[in-house]
Amino acid sequence: MGMHEYLQGLSELEMVVRAPGYFKYQGHSVAAHSWKVTQAAQFLGDIEEVNGNEVNWQRLYEKALNHDYTERFIGDIKTPVKYATHTLRMMLSDVEDSLTENFIENEIPSELADRYRRRLTEGKDDSLEGRILSVADKLDLLYEAFGEIQKGNPEPVFVEIYKESLETMLEFGDMPSVKYVIKSVLPEMLDQEFSDRGKLMALTKTILK
Repeated sequence: MGMHEYLQGLSELEMVVRAPGYFKYQGHSVAAHSWKVTQAAQFLGDIEEVNGNEVNWQRLYEKALNHDYTERFIGDIKTPVKYATHTLRMMLSDVEDSLTENFIENEIPSELADRYRRRLTEGKDDSLEGRILSVADKLDLLYEAFGEIQKGNPEPVFVEIYKESLETMLEFGDMPSVKYVIKSVLPEMLDQEFSDRGKLMALTKTILK
């Protein structure tokens, strides 16, 4: 048993489309999202370190790079559907866990199994690295939604995704990296000219109150 299936799966992730079923001016794959989340996590980790927090960089990179690998098995489920109820989210999580464990047992060499079990299981935990991953994931989703709003996409779902992403990030508002995003990144984002700028600025101010 080698690593062929795992490596082949990396190419398959390039074909898994995010936010399926909605018109988009710019499509995003799960593979691209994983890379962007890793870049975002790196930036957020830097801010945490500058503010005196110790980051386990190996753990952070492993979590960020692999956090959506299991979507190779079930695809990207629409965010409003995935989080519609806690029960549904737990059911989907159980399916992911079962498929992941089956994949590890059948496709990953035994001497590497524990390493990939660590990497492919849910990375969003209460550790600093898990919290950074949670924020980085929503930060990229925020930017994906913003990109569609900026281009004038009429689909209302992107406003909802923007709102949900920002609200979720605020749940981690005690983190220096989130405070930095709110204080320094969001104002730059909203300073750009686009047709719905006024509405998005008003929504953002309401969420931040």
